[in-house]
Amino acid sequence: MRKLMMTSASIALFVGVAACSSTPEPEPVVVEEPVVVEEPEPEVVVVEETLPVVPTGPVEGSLEDFQVNVGDRVYFDLDQYRLSADAQGILQRQAAWLSSYPDVNILVAGNCDERGTREYNLALGERRASVVKNYLVDLGVDPARIQTVSYGKERPLALGSNEASWAQNRNGFTQLISGVVG
Repeated sequence: MRKLMMTSASIALFVGVAACSSTPEPEPVVVEEPVVVEEPEPEVVVVEETLPVVPTGPVEGSLEDFQVNVGDRVYFDLDQYRLSADAQGILQRQAAWLSSYPDVNILVAGNCDERGTREYNLALGERRASVVKNYLVDLGVDPARIQTVSYGKERPLALGSNEASWAQNRNGFTQLISGVVG
């Protein structure tokens, strides 16, 4: 009996120890969030490349500028040296252009179609050149900047013996002879 008691006591002791010895609850693990250091966004610098401006039209003050933007020729009716409204408009633009470029000198050539004698056409060409010069002078162009010449029928623009060709050849042609840009 003693053995039984001992055995019982041993079991009771073992159970008592086992009951008393509990595993403590684990402490919660605190996971610290990583510290994020926010760095400022890098400043983006946009560098705009400036390309040189390339003119798309004629250079101001050039022969091409005069021809394209102003007009270098006025036309006359058969056997006439009177300026039409269209011719006056072109000459007004020429005078304005010439006032912008005071170093430019011009030659006004009077031309005729092939009909008529050489002498008649030279005289008519001279009257045409003179009327163009006088109109430009009246608009303020210095007469010392303007020379005149008559080519009569000697320098036709259009070859042919028809009204279309003759109409082109009856003209007063303003040629830039000095002081032109480019």
